[in-house]
Amino acid sequence: MDSIEIGLVVVGIMLFMVLIGMRVAFAAALAGMLGLIWIFWAKKGYDPTEFIWALTVAVKTAGQVPHSKIASQALSLIPTFILIGYLAYYAGLTKALFEAAKRWVGWMPGGLAVSTVFATAGFAAVSGASVATSAVFARIAIPEMLKEGYDKRFAAGVVAAAGTLASLIPPSAILVIYAIIVEQDVGALLLAGFIPGAFSAVIYAALVIGLAMTIKGFGPPVGGFTWKQRFASLPGAFPIFFVVAIIIFFIYNPFGGDAWGTPTEGGALGAFVVFLMALYRGMRWPQLKGALLETAKLTVMIFSIIWGVLIFVRFLGFADLPGVFSDWITGLDQSPMLTLIFILLAYAVLGMFMDAIGMLLLTLPVVYPAVIALNGGEMVTAADSAFGVSGAGCAIWFGIIVVKMAELALITPPIGLNCFVVAGVRPDISVQEVFRGASPFFVADALTIAGLIAFPSIVLYLPNLLLGV
Repeated sequence: MDSIEIGLVVVGIMLFMVLIGMRVAFAAALAGMLGLIWIFWAKKGYDPTEFIWALTVAVKTAGQVPHSKIASQALSLIPTFILIGYLAYYAGLTKALFEAAKRWVGWMPGGLAVSTVFATAGFAAVSGASVATSAVFARIAIPEMLKEGYDKRFAAGVVAAAGTLASLIPPSAILVIYAIIVEQDVGALLLAGFIPGAFSAVIYAALVIGLAMTIKGFGPPVGGFTWKQRFASLPGAFPIFFVVAIIIFFIYNPFGGDAWGTPTEGGALGAFVVFLMALYRGMRWPQLKGALLETAKLTVMIFSIIWGVLIFVRFLGFADLPGVFSDWITGLDQSPMLTLIFILLAYAVLGMFMDAIGMLLLTLPVVYPAVIALNGGEMVTAADSAFGVSGAGCAIWFGIIVVKMAELALITPPIGLNCFVVAGVRPDISVQEVFRGASPFFVADALTIAGLIAFPSIVLYLPNLLLGV
């Protein structure tokens, strides 16, 4: 067997382990180790006396991955972003956001569900984790919707689907991971996520309103709030905008000149500001301990996936699968846009069996070079490109689209993590009911992705304006 054949066999083994229920981190690490040993031993002609040498070299090669990659400064953003979200919950920002949204848009058809979508989008601006966002709003929004007579399946589905917005709206842990995998600027990607995230929230809200208008008793509006009460709810939501401004100012200095600091420093300062807010609003040691423990658990889970998958990625490099796949994709006798659509459909299917982070870590080393080549290469101009974006712009544009596709994995059966989280918080609602409640949002996500593909300026407007990407 040559290296390509070995690579295909090992990829099949890894996918089989994932399908039978093994965690992505362990499946990828084991498959990667097996592949490295196989390739090194094959170079020695499968000489039995050289097996120990192949094993030693494979172990050393895999052993370099955890420190070399996890030591990246950009990854230090992840725990700070996650901590901001948990501290914001204990600071009472989630309840304040939901109350403000309810008073301002609750009068619409499906008002409480619309309020949940917009409040979740607001909270996503200070939370880097979809799982944390879904868990928080499952405690706050679902009881309110059930009181007003909402179907429990839809109430849970709204929370699970809206929680995915945290993957796109900065600060986003998954955008940081994408930037590291494809070696792009973290700040540019975080900026690019704002408008698509807001666009996705508007599509979600429009879907809820449409369902409420066509299905009798689907989601009764909530009225009775005076203008004074509406304006009185705004100060509680202002801290969200303050924290977002801090992070953005550290990514890009709006007054010109050098940035005030790195994204990591901005995330750390944002976490400190939210920590002070939480103390002011009555957070005590048990709540702080809970926030720190939850942050540590989620961070360790993410880093473990990164460790395992990067061993597999190192093997893919030795097998030269990314280059072969890129050549095959660019050699297809069909429209580049059609090829891109097929790639995105493959992500939709893969998301049914893998979590979002693991899916991106496994596929991007192979898929990303192919998409850049389809567009015309890294140096292509927008005018000469296949997708209407420059080489630098394509890296950001495709990142936002693929992260939006990864959001589907969070609500797609049988793995959809957000649905399991909501069901865990609400034992009275089964995970199957949450999946059914979230299913209408597949249509909204399809419309959002179509809009981002058709109008790349939605993604690239802020990076072009502020960073000249």
